[in-house]
Amino acid sequence: MEFRIADTFTDSLARLTGQEQKAVKTTAFDLQMNPANPGMKFHKIDRAKDPNFWSVRVSSDIRLIVHKTDSRLLLCYVDHHDAAYQWAACRKVETHPKTGAAQLVVIRETIKDIVVPRYVDEIKPEIEKPPLFADITDSALLSYGVPREWLNDVRQANEDTVLELAVYLPSEAAEALLDLATGAVPKIEKPVFDMEPVSGVDDHFSMNIEIDPFNHPDALRRFRVMNNIEELERALDYPWEKWAVFLHPAQRDLIEKEYNGPVRISGSAGTGKTVVALHRAVHLARIHPDARILLTTFSDTLANALQIKLRHLIGNEPRIAERLEIYSLDSIAKRLYKLKISQPDIIAQNEIKQLLVDVAEKLGHYKFSGHFLFTEWEQIVDAWQLDSWESYRDIIRLGRKTRLPESQRMILWEIFENVRQRLNEQNKTTISTLHSYLASKLNESNQPPFDYIVVDEAQDISVAQLRFLSALGSQHSDSLFFTGDLGQRIFQQPFSWKSLGIEIKGRSYTLRINYRTSHQIRKQADKLLAPELSDVDGNIENRKDTISVFNGPIPLIKIFDDESSEIDYISKWLSERIEEGILLHEMGVFVRSDSQIDRAKKAVNKMECSFIVLDNEVETSLNHISLCTMHMAKGLEFRAVVVMACDDEIIPLQERIETVSDNSDLEEVYNTERHLLYVACTRARDHLLVTGVKPGSEFLEDLNV
Repeated sequence: MEFRIADTFTDSLARLTGQEQKAVKTTAFDLQMNPANPGMKFHKIDRAKDPNFWSVRVSSDIRLIVHKTDSRLLLCYVDHHDAAYQWAACRKVETHPKTGAAQLVVIRETIKDIVVPRYVDEIKPEIEKPPLFADITDSALLSYGVPREWLNDVRQANEDTVLELAVYLPSEAAEALLDLATGAVPKIEKPVFDMEPVSGVDDHFSMNIEIDPFNHPDALRRFRVMNNIEELERALDYPWEKWAVFLHPAQRDLIEKEYNGPVRISGSAGTGKTVVALHRAVHLARIHPDARILLTTFSDTLANALQIKLRHLIGNEPRIAERLEIYSLDSIAKRLYKLKISQPDIIAQNEIKQLLVDVAEKLGHYKFSGHFLFTEWEQIVDAWQLDSWESYRDIIRLGRKTRLPESQRMILWEIFENVRQRLNEQNKTTISTLHSYLASKLNESNQPPFDYIVVDEAQDISVAQLRFLSALGSQHSDSLFFTGDLGQRIFQQPFSWKSLGIEIKGRSYTLRINYRTSHQIRKQADKLLAPELSDVDGNIENRKDTISVFNGPIPLIKIFDDESSEIDYISKWLSERIEEGILLHEMGVFVRSDSQIDRAKKAVNKMECSFIVLDNEVETSLNHISLCTMHMAKGLEFRAVVVMACDDEIIPLQERIETVSDNSDLEEVYNTERHLLYVACTRARDHLLVTGVKPGSEFLEDLNV
């Protein structure tokens, strides 16, 4: 008997207590091992319209809802007795008459009139908004996966009710309607069997070649086959949304397509860029069995996260793991340098800062601050590996626009030239020098270490790292595949990819469907950014038509008189989320920098809950609330998030502003600080609270417009 679990089951499982979840998992394991076990207490659900719905007793009050046929057992839902039976009474499993996909459909007659929920913006009664889909034929709506009994509701939906309606529809239908509402053309998946209209009537079809509707791409998104006990264990231990197993059908073409040059996939937070990167890497490993693939990103922390997600994706395919390596860019550079040359002696950041100050003082150049010297070195001289006065004089200072007369540049170059000499004398190097040296060696070699490279979070890779990647990916036209979001650039200055040989014009694609973050949170966070962002080479990322596929409460932005009041409110807010069933590891608290971590600790301590402070070596824990800086939050996701201590002079950080000597540099500081707050807010799936102490960050005014 085929054994499957539905996304609705894992979602409902996550809302139970820890002890209840353990009991449910035990029952699920028993069902998979022997569905006919006489110890399993199956009860027919008389109120259910679908005759194949049964309940399975887990405990005195917990019931597991299954859909059972002679050939298949599908775990659909779990909850307390009455709620579980009510859920089953309102649903049925059926094959869509036009797409051929198996769907879990809400029975229309069991739902009262759809109303705009409290968290949708208030509608003025005198304004009657027109229906969005009045001109679309039944045939077209059916082809998008809309169940027949919901056609009338779809026709009446306007821009205020479409999101609430989408909650009741299968995901492919909801996403298609949201596409249409934003002016896009939905992609229609091919049906799993050939169907032809009967007697010229467009909504009656006969099946010519029948194939299992559960194997339709849309069905695979919600009903996952469990082939063995190990797969089921992984499924029950990780939330459904963290499974990087099945792509959205619209993204599959991006994964499998052959390109004639480097590719960049962009999209706002939550649109699945990392999932796309993972699937691209695995796809390449499968179709090129003799190739070596590198999946990389800019930090060790994110590389570790990719490694964990890859294990969920490839399951029991160890041969793919043998040919697919995951390292951060700096780690793979150090590894290759050690393998080809010797163990590199890389100077630490604090050492180079002190060396710059020491050299400047020795030469008598006291007018430049230590911070200015370091950022000029890091972002210009070392980043571009400038080795002469002429190259420094003529460099285009993108993202580093402080006006420097030639006389001042000459003084600065004297400092930097001396620093370069000191490094050579000490046999020390910088990580940028390492990347650049390897790039030159790779350009001379006909045997690069990797055939294909997939890069996640590409918006934060450095000049030297991109130069290294350009050399790594020179052997095939489609060797390089990038994913990233300009709106999440928080570590690097902007620079021209084209100048380093990476031309993505015509091969740049934007993901538009947000799966991770509710409509309300995404809409609020987007206020921090412009609707369009462009890189130095003029490639535009349009964020205006991004859509979220589910609703949630409106985010809260609160300003308090003092820290004590803020801490009290946060403690109460987190406690309320726990009472709603959100688990500790599903909550995160973020602050701008390490100096505010103690403030976050006080808020959690007041609840008497355990917490863990995340750093590069620490991962989230099942029994703790996660605390970290906004920078460390990159790549993470939680059901409930608090972004606290958003005070004046904390974000944007006053220390950064005070180091700026030019208005154009100040703009770059403000941009990256905005991006940082955007990253923090979009780690939230369902609930978001943003707080500060009066007068509060100026960004909160924009966020709260």
